Amino acid sequence: MLKEHSVGILATGRYLPERVLTNADLEKMVDTSDEWIVTRTGIKERRIARDDQPSSEMAVAAARNALEKAGLTGEDLDLIIIATVTPDMFFPSTACIVQEQLGAKKAAAFDLSAACSGFLYGASVATQFIKSGVYRYALVVGVENLSKITNYEDRSTCVLFGDGAGAAILGPVEDGKGFLSFDLGADGTGAESLKLGAGGSRIPPSKIQPGSPDNYLYMSGNEVFKFAVRVMNTATDTVLDRAGLTKDDIDFLVPHQANFRIIDSAMRRLGLSEDKVVVNLDRYGNMSSASIPVALDEAVSEGRIKEGDTLVLVGFGGGLTWAASAMKWSSVEKGQE
Repeated sequence: MLKEHSVGILATGRYLPERVLTNADLEKMVDTSDEWIVTRTGIKERRIARDDQPSSEMAVAAARNALEKAGLTGEDLDLIIIATVTPDMFFPSTACIVQEQLGAKKAAAFDLSAACSGFLYGASVATQFIKSGVYRYALVVGVENLSKITNYEDRSTCVLFGDGAGAAILGPVEDGKGFLSFDLGADGTGAESLKLGAGGSRIPPSKIQPGSPDNYLYMSGNEVFKFAVRVMNTATDTVLDRAGLTKDDIDFLVPHQANFRIIDSAMRRLGLSEDKVVVNLDRYGNMSSASIPVALDEAVSEGRIKEGDTLVLVGFGGGLTWAASAMKWSSVEKGQE
């Protein structure tokens, strides 16, 4: 029988495109205003990938950033999971493209689709492989190229989304540290609330009509908002309970960056001060599966999150899905060993 290990995040990395799309820019594109966007979402600007920039390019950049911090190379990786709803193509997986570019010759590789919950879904899967002793090092990347599927004539959605990638290297850590619990869930009755209609077997590429709404991301904002507020609370309660913790034990909440009103609701319910909640959606908007790992990497890089801190990571997304984890931070980034 294989020995079980405690599993944690050894290092994180991120990549954000250079182009910045501000609210002032959007005012010239659709009937909206900076005041309207900030009041309803908290977003001031977002990053936009180049027209010729695929998701794999951003994922590789974030992955290299994380590998360097961990003191590892692609050849050390046993597993690559790419969480995305905007892959380079349906197949091969974006993970296989990333594997080749990183020189991760021995790594198994696959994509995972759970929308904004994707990074935590991927982390939970990788944790099982490492915990059981099957693999030692795993790369999990949340990457999104949402500008490619956003309708910039639809003011209800185009103000929300941005592009980027966040990566994490997972591996064995000291007992009692790392991931303490997970909660994953889905409610398929909400599948129509957040979707991209075209491109699959229901509306295959050969049947796609130029200009069709099915070519763009669709979201029923009210339905997703109500779902998000509810599951942010229940998922957080679940992972705390499974880890034997209470809300008073939380040092940092790292939530999915979708809407500040949703984050504020969770913050007030948990009784957390603003300095205990990682928020960057004002600068990046909603980056779907990339939002949690990018926020985590920023907080770690800035020295906010330190060895031994108790974190709750929680997100929600299309599916509809949700995911959360409680963890005790343990980093082995170079210079911190």
